[in-house]
Amino acid sequence: MSSALLDPRTALVIIDLQRGVVGMPTLPHSSEVVVKNSVALARAFREHDLPVVLVRVSFAADGADAAPGRITNPMPKGAAFPEGWDELVDELDVRSTDIQITKRQWGAFYGTELDLQLRRRGITEVVLTGIATSIGVESSARAAHEHGYHVVVVEDATADRDLASHEHATTRIFPRLGLVAGTDQILEELQAR
Repeated sequence: MSSALLDPRTALVIIDLQRGVVGMPTLPHSSEVVVKNSVALARAFREHDLPVVLVRVSFAADGADAAPGRITNPMPKGAAFPEGWDELVDELDVRSTDIQITKRQWGAFYGTELDLQLRRRGITEVVLTGIATSIGVESSARAAHEHGYHVVVVEDATADRDLASHEHATTRIFPRLGLVAGTDQILEELQAR
């Protein structure tokens, strides 16, 4: 039976909590708060035998697998990412039961096996956390909605480099794709099971 927020078969999808991303300043929540809340959610999902999906973005050293196309703000030619930038942060305490997805663009669905992994487990809903709200999280929320999943975005477990972008996503975009909740709301619903 579904609760107000969570379906019986819900997965937590954590977006881009990796060394090179969490090191950037974020608003309205610090990356430390986003990591702390995501870790608390991951612990609770694991305790309830619900899938935890850890998504990271990474590219080949030569950038050949990065998304093509003309953009106004491209990465500088020859720019190299620092060693270990794409490693998940230690606080996530990766488990062998976690689903790990590597993406090559903003969203976690396109070009990955995320949808396959979720469907094989009978998942009907995704709970999203991560950085950045208006990029990786929003792209993944849109795709999840388009794939027919129920979507919950955890506002205090997401953050952006730009406050206006975070607020626009959480007040204008996410309510059109699903539900917006807080970490404590999700934890309380899981505890009530």
